[in-house]
Amino acid sequence: MPPAAKRVPWRWLVAGRASRRLVLVVVFVALLLDNMLLTVVVPIVPTFLYTTEYEGTNSSVAPAQTEPAPPALKAPPFSSMFSYFDNSTVTVSGSMSAVDLANGTESSHLPQTLASSPPLPSGCPEGKEFLAKENIRVGLLFASKALVQLVINPSVGLLTNRIGYHIPMFIGFIIMFLSTVMFAFSGTYTLLFIARALQGIGSSFSSVAGLGMLASVYTDDFERGNAMGIALGGLALGVLIGAPFGSVMYAFVGKSSPFLVLAFLALLDGALQLCILQPSKISPESTKGTPVFTLLRDPYILVAAGALCFSNMGVAMLEPTLPIWMMQTMCSPKWQLGMAFLPASISYLIGTNLFGILANKMGRWLCSLIGMAVVGISLLCVPLAKNIYGLIGPNSGLGFAIGMVDSSMMPIMGYLVDLRHTSVYGNVYAIADVAFCMGFAIGPSTGGVIVRAIGFPWLMIIIGVINIAYAPLCWYLRNPPAKEEKIAILSQECPMQTKSYTTQKTLRDFPLTDDSDVEAENAE
Repeated sequence: MPPAAKRVPWRWLVAGRASRRLVLVVVFVALLLDNMLLTVVVPIVPTFLYTTEYEGTNSSVAPAQTEPAPPALKAPPFSSMFSYFDNSTVTVSGSMSAVDLANGTESSHLPQTLASSPPLPSGCPEGKEFLAKENIRVGLLFASKALVQLVINPSVGLLTNRIGYHIPMFIGFIIMFLSTVMFAFSGTYTLLFIARALQGIGSSFSSVAGLGMLASVYTDDFERGNAMGIALGGLALGVLIGAPFGSVMYAFVGKSSPFLVLAFLALLDGALQLCILQPSKISPESTKGTPVFTLLRDPYILVAAGALCFSNMGVAMLEPTLPIWMMQTMCSPKWQLGMAFLPASISYLIGTNLFGILANKMGRWLCSLIGMAVVGISLLCVPLAKNIYGLIGPNSGLGFAIGMVDSSMMPIMGYLVDLRHTSVYGNVYAIADVAFCMGFAIGPSTGGVIVRAIGFPWLMIIIGVINIAYAPLCWYLRNPPAKEEKIAILSQECPMQTKSYTTQKTLRDFPLTDDSDVEAENAE
């Protein structure tokens, strides 16, 4: 091979490391895999625990309860066929004989038996009390990821300010890979809980570093909004694929299969990060970022974080409770438990990509206000569904509205930092991720308890009303005031106007090439 041909891959790699688009691809893939793992367990865990714990326990008791009846008391063939068709067990009293049954005496006994224990529809799981308790356990398991992520996020924000975004991104990949493999081979509730908590650590590194990296690369507000919309599209695609993929693979292949596929995809993501990000290179921020506690005292950042928290809390409450509610009321098979989330995922994917651009024109504050109102209305309509087809409308509206809120609030967080603080983004996106995680921590953990206490419909009413009541607060983000030294940098001719602006630090090429640091030092 001639020397010129050998240099072509190297030149492509060097050019790729300086490309903002490839950085966007890396963040897109990382969020995709994180959220596939987040949702792939939603249809698997409730049925897996029911199969291993309830059915496994009762299968050993069942043979002792099904003793054959004496020959003289056996019902004729048509009577046993009748019981099998109704999927119920008819107990014939000892005083009844085969002659009585033949003469029609059973007609006076069968209605009493059926009235005293009405049969469940075909396919409905038994053990209603077990399913009621499982709401709480499954909710706590799902919430463990967000709770751990909630604790880790502030530390990751500080770490990105000191060593840059590349190494934390790669650490996130390693932890996510270990969590995925652990999910594949876990057979008990405790091991599944540990794997879910481990996923929270990896997700914290990936999401905070990824969003901060995008904000530092795309300094123009309009471009940043588009980039965030595309990155959140990766999040949406992960949610879209995860639940249906998990339910189908679990039903027809086995529990480990979806997690092994995700582990393989995670390895490809790690190879991509090694090529593009150079995670061994430390590139700290040249400007000291605003402390987290200072940002938390900013009321505008708190309003934006609250919108992220409450809008996502609705779908977080649905994840552990909707599959169990479907098992109880609709007698849904395994594959339907994940397919119920498909309309929400598709509409979320459409919403994030559409409003990443459209929210810029109509006003991000207005987009988020409308989105939260639609979230509340959609949640109020979920309990009205009688079958899986009745869930299509409410879940579609829910996903589309959450896409409106997320694609509006993520760019606003970066805009508020540029407008009112120092243009360093690790801490503010740690706060955004904390808000997101609070929704996914409070939602599942309290949702199961509320469902057991007052029922699934009341849970939907409570969180729906909260979203509708919070929506008007987004009006305060219409025209947030800038600090005096920022007025000369950013124009406030119209609310959330999208214009190019210069950050406080000297802008340079994305620091992935060896030459960019030298150029920045010469410029200074």
